[in-house]
Amino acid sequence: MKKRLLCLSLLMCFLICGCVRPAESNVSSSTEENSKSVINESEKTSQAVTEPTKPFGATTIDIVMIGDMLLHENVHDSGIVGDGTYNYDHLFTYIKDDVAAADIAIANQEVILGGRELGLTGYPMFNGAFEVGDALEKAGFNVILHATNHTLDKGKTGVNNCINFWKTNHPDVAYLGINESQEEQDSKIYVYEKGDIRVAILNYTYGTNGIPLPQDAPYIVNLLDEDKVRADIEKAKKVSDFVVVCPHWGTEYVYYATDYQKQWTNIFLECGVDLVIGTHPHVIEPVEWVYADKSNPDAHKMLVYYSIGNYVSGQDKADTMVGAMAQVTLTNDEEGNVFIKDYGVEPLVTHKERGYAKLAVYKLKDYTDELVARNYVRNSDSRFCVSYCKELCRQVFGSLYNE
Repeated sequence: MKKRLLCLSLLMCFLICGCVRPAESNVSSSTEENSKSVINESEKTSQAVTEPTKPFGATTIDIVMIGDMLLHENVHDSGIVGDGTYNYDHLFTYIKDDVAAADIAIANQEVILGGRELGLTGYPMFNGAFEVGDALEKAGFNVILHATNHTLDKGKTGVNNCINFWKTNHPDVAYLGINESQEEQDSKIYVYEKGDIRVAILNYTYGTNGIPLPQDAPYIVNLLDEDKVRADIEKAKKVSDFVVVCPHWGTEYVYYATDYQKQWTNIFLECGVDLVIGTHPHVIEPVEWVYADKSNPDAHKMLVYYSIGNYVSGQDKADTMVGAMAQVTLTNDEEGNVFIKDYGVEPLVTHKERGYAKLAVYKLKDYTDELVARNYVRNSDSRFCVSYCKELCRQVFGSLYNE
């Protein structure tokens, strides 16, 4: 009896233990599955966070600008083809690759292009051929500045002829500084767009050589009027990320910034302009950064080219033969800030020989003593030579000039 009871007890323990083991196994299995589920969700979360997004791609915009296109009689004559037609492509032969490669290519068309019907004239009352405009467009210039002291040399007719020429023949070229209505002057803000960057460009002149604005067209040319300029810059900042002002200012034939230029530089800086490229003095002047607050690295700063001199002219002094092509590269960061990534100057030299297509503009680095000997400016200024041009660039541009 005792043996039977012992056997029954052992059997019951065996059965109980056998039931417990599978139960423990089930709990373990369930926990393992739950763990896998959590791991999988964690993996999904990790994948969602680290999944590569589209990388930020900075936009770059290359800007080039040439100085005064001053069309004296010998410049006019250089474009007369043997059959009596006119062509001025030769004026840009040695820089056209740089111009074509730029996003924004600006030319200061010092002389109004009123067309040959008004007569091609030089100093003091200039007028240029439409064919100069054709050559500018063909070379790759897409922004033409017309607010200069010679804008009104042929009156309202000259300006209207010029506007009609651009609108009819080259509608994709932006002409700045002249207007055909009050509404246009009040609202016209040119903006160039590429990628995530919008660049506004404004153009003004200090005056028009004493020629009054037409009574029925006071809007015809943009003057450096402080109220007007401040209002325009404010508008430009609302529709762009970077503001360029191209003023026709300064004093002829001096190599430094005058008080007048400094005064306007301060106004531009106060208004938040980013880049200034000036014209009019017919000689080169320095390039410098100006700062709203030098002690604060985050304060606004502005790059100023006070004068890039002549591009082409009939002037007969050695220093007026030397100009420069401004070169500026813009970019942006991930926060959308647009800034100047790089900048420099490419010194240029006007080469003058008589005959069709023999008047040209070279890069100084490509100009030779052989060309100097053929340049008839030597007849009026014996200082002119390659070394003179280089030394002038060293003195004015300093370390910015790299031979």
